[in-house]
Amino acid sequence: MAPLNILHVFRAPVGGLFRHVLDLSREQSARGHRVGLIADSSTGGERAEEALKAIEPVLALGLTRIPMRRSIGPGDCIAVAHVMRRSRDVGADVLHGHGAKGGAYARLAFNNARAVRAYTPHGGSLLFGHATVAGKIYLGTERLLMLRGDLFLFESQYSTDIFRRQIGTPNGLVRVAHNGVSRAEFEPVVPAADATDLVFLGELRWIKGIDVLIEAIARLHRAGRPITATLVGSGPDRDALLAQMNGLGLSAAVRFKPAMPGRAALALGRILVVPSRAESLPYVVLEAAAAAVPLIATNVGGISEVYGPDSDALVPPQDAGALVASIMQALDGGAAGTAFTQRLRNRVSTYFSVDAMVDGVLDAYGAALGILRQKGRR
Repeated sequence: MAPLNILHVFRAPVGGLFRHVLDLSREQSARGHRVGLIADSSTGGERAEEALKAIEPVLALGLTRIPMRRSIGPGDCIAVAHVMRRSRDVGADVLHGHGAKGGAYARLAFNNARAVRAYTPHGGSLLFGHATVAGKIYLGTERLLMLRGDLFLFESQYSTDIFRRQIGTPNGLVRVAHNGVSRAEFEPVVPAADATDLVFLGELRWIKGIDVLIEAIARLHRAGRPITATLVGSGPDRDALLAQMNGLGLSAAVRFKPAMPGRAALALGRILVVPSRAESLPYVVLEAAAAAVPLIATNVGGISEVYGPDSDALVPPQDAGALVASIMQALDGGAAGTAFTQRLRNRVSTYFSVDAMVDGVLDAYGAALGILRQKGRR
């Protein structure tokens, strides 16, 4: 493929979306493409600053940060204008929007008809339903923006299916390119000396199901299994989770730690628990599986695509009783548990690598560019 000018547009430099953009940008640059980033200037904190500073030397098209609010507002017009200027100035071949806001900005940039307008939702609007006012607004907006997309890239088949069900069938090209992890992440993680029985890693918010995990821990304590846990992350529900923990008498059994790199967090517990109510294709599942960390996860989003033939081991969401049973099985797993962990590691190695992810994305760009040539837009 001839070198492309690629601009990635996204709002918050946090979480799996940010990890995905960084991995894509770094590898696309290594393969000779010219890459630039446009991100929100008001979120991410010190960790985002460090990550962006580290990748900036390989960004031939540079990095710009501008205010991007989560909610819809007048500032969106300013952001779209900025994306349009950057697209024009660098001669973008691909405008790749990530998340609801990034996807909207990339598709609303109308001044560069020769550029592929690509969109990866990363959950985003797909986590809303039609029953709420907010859901109707977000999904209705997605339906309108669908007319502006040339390429719809999904990180799981689940996201593809729910997009069609919630929003409709895209007019543009549709591809699945699963999230992937690097070779270095297959180095096993050794538990720290003070590791707890369980560890959670992610945002502290309702959709992550941490309240269900705390309830499961309380039930295990009442049943005579005084297990311990570490909750790693930050988020809007931290105070509510602390109150729940204290109310259940778990202050000595559950500790909170601030957000940190994934491998450092995984070392703080012997079993990773992903009790989410909803997900897309979470990196933390891939990271834990690659590092041979025993794993318990709910059957949501694209996680079953990672588990494959072992999907019957997944736990129903919002079911504290089922989570208790799964935790007890993992604690007492022995040889069977070790074999399961190795099978999952082998599957991730085969199907969920960074190289496979980037191959899939670049191949999709090429196919979309070919369609634009047929339409006379290039």
